[in-house]
Amino acid sequence: MVSNAQATAGGLITRRIPSSGEALPVVGLGSWITFNVGNDARARDACAEVVRAFFEAGGRLIDSSPMYGSSQPTIGHALAKLQQPATLFSAEKVWVGDAARGAAQMEASRGFWGVPRFDLMQVHNLLAWEAHLPRLFDMKARGRLRYVGISTSEGRRHAELERIMRTQPIDFVQLSYNLLDREAEQRLLPLAQERGIAVLVNRPFREGALLDQLARHPLPGWAKNLGCEHWAQVALKFVVSHPGVTCAIPATSQVAHLRQNMAAARGPLPDAALRARMARDVAAL
Repeated sequence: MVSNAQATAGGLITRRIPSSGEALPVVGLGSWITFNVGNDARARDACAEVVRAFFEAGGRLIDSSPMYGSSQPTIGHALAKLQQPATLFSAEKVWVGDAARGAAQMEASRGFWGVPRFDLMQVHNLLAWEAHLPRLFDMKARGRLRYVGISTSEGRRHAELERIMRTQPIDFVQLSYNLLDREAEQRLLPLAQERGIAVLVNRPFREGALLDQLARHPLPGWAKNLGCEHWAQVALKFVVSHPGVTCAIPATSQVAHLRQNMAAARGPLPDAALRARMARDVAAL
């Protein structure tokens, strides 16, 4: 069986940020590796076309980090070409062990993007979070940010992440979750629901490795019931159908793949029974 109980806007499935009620499409756009193209003008323009297709499909949230090489100026190049889309939800990170340098790093990131302020600022991979979070909360109070978050990746440091979620008034948490890496289901996703914390999901495709494995197999019959034509849509629908997930952020440098990803934010989502079957079937492949 399938479920299509989520709110929709413009055909896209959305989830609300618990701390504000603002709705976001359940599929966003990451920039790790794919937008790290240096000063290659053709590659930057190709990335700009991905961003154009993202907004044309109704997307809003774009995520990046100072750790991602040239991804920030690549995003800025795309936003400038598109005349700074008003619907953008900008999600950035502070990533520096010396917290005294955090303000300068965030200002440099803002300059790369060309935005007046970021919607969301996250402490990247928990680095010096005890020092960074007070500054971010102060920036939010003064209207220089809209939301504060913290991130981790590759399933690491979940115990510390859980402690932060229990004790700090954060709006967002970012973590890894996919059809094969499901540890977050045990404690973190239920805790986010309990505490009213929005969840961004990174590595929904295991940086492409999951899709490479699945591509060797035909789509199961139940995939058609979800309106899926590609394994990427199956993987994303599994992730965003969890009620604790707000938005998944797959990264791509190809317009065709972007459109496949965005299609996962349309049509029915699996219910709990089908989610369990999806996980079993994929694990058996």
